[in-house]
Amino acid sequence: MQRFDLAAIAPAPWKNGGGATRELACWPPGAGMDNFEWRASVARIEQSGPFSAFPGVDRQILLLQGGGVLLRGQGLEHRLDRPHQPFDFPGDVPLQCQLLGDGPSIDFNLMLRRGAWRGALAVTGQSLQAGPYPAGLCLALQGAWRTPAGEVLDPGQGLWWCGPENVLQLSPLPGGQEPAALAWVGLQRG
Repeated sequence: MQRFDLAAIAPAPWKNGGGATRELACWPPGAGMDNFEWRASVARIEQSGPFSAFPGVDRQILLLQGGGVLLRGQGLEHRLDRPHQPFDFPGDVPLQCQLLGDGPSIDFNLMLRRGAWRGALAVTGQSLQAGPYPAGLCLALQGAWRTPAGEVLDPGQGLWWCGPENVLQLSPLPGGQEPAALAWVGLQRG
């Protein structure tokens, strides 16, 4: 298991100047945008504009902060304006993204190369024991979460793995000021 902290990951600005992305995990390591098998990131969308198309990739997005976005494209229109509600869409379709509300939208993104990996992004506030999965990722959204090794994940911190199958086990710590929330995905080949 690899641990990450969103606050320690430098943002990479988009070529179109509309935002920046912090890559949480990419498989295989070092893969570019044309040859990754799966990729997870957090994006800060600062202005309305086009979403990049990713042929052969299935995408899932989750609003973390801000007013959200309206996504529009051929045969697709979706308001991503409710936090922690995953939305999936084909990456093949070029989309226009319109910011909703004032300020930027911060979103969790999962991209899966079609035919290589599959999995569904979910959010829970309860103890989680899921798997075994050959790959996966979790991100603490609210509250603190304890791993079986006794480590604590605070909001913005998480784990990812790819290799030997693992069971993802996490429990929210009691006493938080807001309800606990954890984004997670278990990935299977194919």
